[in-house]
Amino acid sequence: MKVGTRAVRLAVIIASTAAVTIVALQGAAQQGVPPAARPTTVLYPTPDIGVSSLGARAKAQRDTTSQFRVFHQFQFRDSVTESGITFFNYVVDDAARFHKPVHYDHGTGIAAADVDGDGLEDVYFVNQLTGSQLWKNLGGGKFRNLNPTAGVALADRVGVTASFADTDNDGDQDLFVTTVRGGNVLLENDGLGHFKDVSKAAGVDYAGHSSGAVFFDYDNDGLLDLYVCNVGRYTTDVKGRGGAYEGLQDAFLGHLHRDRSESAILYKNMGGNRFRNVTREVGLGDAGWSGDASVADLNGDGFLDLYTLNMQGAGHFYESVGGKKFVDRTAKYFSRTPWGSMGIKFFDYDNDRRPDLLITDMHSDMSEQSGPEREKLKARELMPEHMLGGKHDRFIFGNAFYANRGNGKFEEISDRVGAENYWPWGPSVGDLNADGWQDVFIASSMNFPYRYGINSLLLNNRGEKFLDSEFLLGVEPRKGGQTHTFWFDLDCSTDDANQLMRWPNAAQDMCKGQYGKFRIMAPLGSRSSVIFDLNQDGALDIVTNEFNSAPQVLVSDLAQKRPIRWLKVALAGTISNRNGIGATVRVVAGDRVFTQWNDGKSGYLSQSVLPLYFGLGDLAKVDRVEVDWPSGRKQVVTAGLSANSTLRVTEVR
Repeated sequence: MKVGTRAVRLAVIIASTAAVTIVALQGAAQQGVPPAARPTTVLYPTPDIGVSSLGARAKAQRDTTSQFRVFHQFQFRDSVTESGITFFNYVVDDAARFHKPVHYDHGTGIAAADVDGDGLEDVYFVNQLTGSQLWKNLGGGKFRNLNPTAGVALADRVGVTASFADTDNDGDQDLFVTTVRGGNVLLENDGLGHFKDVSKAAGVDYAGHSSGAVFFDYDNDGLLDLYVCNVGRYTTDVKGRGGAYEGLQDAFLGHLHRDRSESAILYKNMGGNRFRNVTREVGLGDAGWSGDASVADLNGDGFLDLYTLNMQGAGHFYESVGGKKFVDRTAKYFSRTPWGSMGIKFFDYDNDRRPDLLITDMHSDMSEQSGPEREKLKARELMPEHMLGGKHDRFIFGNAFYANRGNGKFEEISDRVGAENYWPWGPSVGDLNADGWQDVFIASSMNFPYRYGINSLLLNNRGEKFLDSEFLLGVEPRKGGQTHTFWFDLDCSTDDANQLMRWPNAAQDMCKGQYGKFRIMAPLGSRSSVIFDLNQDGALDIVTNEFNSAPQVLVSDLAQKRPIRWLKVALAGTISNRNGIGATVRVVAGDRVFTQWNDGKSGYLSQSVLPLYFGLGDLAKVDRVEVDWPSGRKQVVTAGLSANSTLRVTEVR
């Protein structure tokens, strides 16, 4: 469909599946037959080209293996049942039964940290309804629900983000959770995995349309500060089921209304879990409808700079000036930014010791319904400029990958290196085949009423490009071939359809000419992910938070397929913040140098506390580990550098 000139037409773009046909299974409804005489019918929107193409796409991926210079003969298996995790992601009605183009459908985060000091990383799943859950890692890939005693459920609030951080430098990981108008929450850990709500006393209990939250020490005083992204007002004051505020009918157009803006907030950590809002004081302005952010020191002055995403407009890169204020330097580094940004990660993809930048853009993909043949291409149906807030040539309509060329110069090479994909949310980065090159998992796909979209797994082909590998490695199709999940029940023999479908989309067609009860199915869709070695076999695994479904616990068999070498580095700051957030770590082995930045960024709407994982490939030994701490201290470790072990580095005073 063509985009109209009026702003309100844009909201229809994202519902452009209207008029798709419906296939009915298990006893099709027949006109003239009393509803009570017919069994429930399962309805799928069709033709689902995402599903029908899976076999061909898997074969096409197998046909590319001659391009691989890296090991790829291993598999991930969804072991959620074996893990014992029974969490289920429940979404609000406006993302399911009443489906509207409202920002609730952006979903929720997932974060990992060792909350009880036993050396194993535990997992926290954020939920919109029924409460979030913290799962204790028992070892060997097994988990147990800690909710009965942990105090982290927040069942009366619509959750969004999870961020672990040691906010009071006492050696354990505290937890910050953002919510939709329920008040954000800081939960202080007692060191044993029991949490206490200290939000009000801490001064971080802002109640609005919050999204991503990033801990970093912007002034290098040894205390983690907090940056909270706020989207903007997309709800009414009417509450629906579960206590969630109902979405505005024109929520997707909210960025056009200045009165709906909610600026992001920077809180300075004053010590003792007390924070102060310093947003205006440090010069941070309104970054737009911001869902997430991340940090990196791009000018090498020792202070972390801040990149704030804008899901409906230009992104903003704020350069730190001596840790005292921030100045918008976007144009200096990034001449064009994605228009519909969702996820972000700084990492070194080509091992040149410089931070490159990957930004995923989901909203641009909503401008048209593309088939699988266009999933590696940028969006082509552009929105009108008054919707964009600038000229078309100011933006990238798809993912961006900025290669760091040094001296403050970045080159956008997303298409050249294969970093484009369809309906992406957040990237999680890790060396999945332990070869010394960082790979990328991108949680992706929409749900009802759209077609099935795949998650992307991009294997790093030695810094040359990323190779699509999700079918090769068993990540797709999800859940052993299951592509759809139950969404809601619909009774077309009553006025149920009129009550449920209050926005123009495919759902309005479902009861046309139909009578009786129907079970509506929807494609599966991931929102957030975290990569870590959950079963301690030395290979990295992937855990996702799905949308309105159970998570995936994707366990790698890499360590069973070949001998691997790796080193984990766990930091403990003394003068710097206890987590060492902001530190640069270099692992030197012969003539190879592997560089990572400890930012905790683990996917969309998520920040974790994990050891840094360095795959060593075929290298027999590590010569030294270099740590540049946020305090400015530089530390070199040459002892205890055994492969396949965790090196714990405590900052030397």
